[in-house]
Amino acid sequence: MANNSTFSVIGSDVIIKGDVAASADLHVDGTIEGDIKCASIVQGESSSISGAVTAESARMSGKVTGSITAKELVILKTAKIDGDVHYDALTIEQGAQVDGRFAPNARTVAAPVATPKPAEPAKKGAEPLIAS
Repeated sequence: MANNSTFSVIGSDVIIKGDVAASADLHVDGTIEGDIKCASIVQGESSSISGAVTAESARMSGKVTGSITAKELVILKTAKIDGDVHYDALTIEQGAQVDGRFAPNARTVAAPVATPKPAEPAKKGAEPLIAS
């Protein structure tokens, strides 16, 4: 339970060159040039991250150049993300900028289930009967 109340802050005047790993929550206001792995991340508006971000929960509002993987991802309107986004639950505020692909974590396994759907065009033939 001690980890739930523990968090680390990277201040706006801090620049880190290298990977960052935290077992607890991380609040980033500074600049990180490297990958980040943590339980939860909150990114400040003036923050910049160049690298992959992996977290259970992520609330992004600054600049990210790299992929983001999170179970719960919130992209705020001030965010500028250049990279692919992987998530279980996603919230994007109007005005957020994302240049990359979106892919749900859970549904990447479910994608092959979509293959049997080409057998359904017979139902489309039934549509004119409904229309007339």
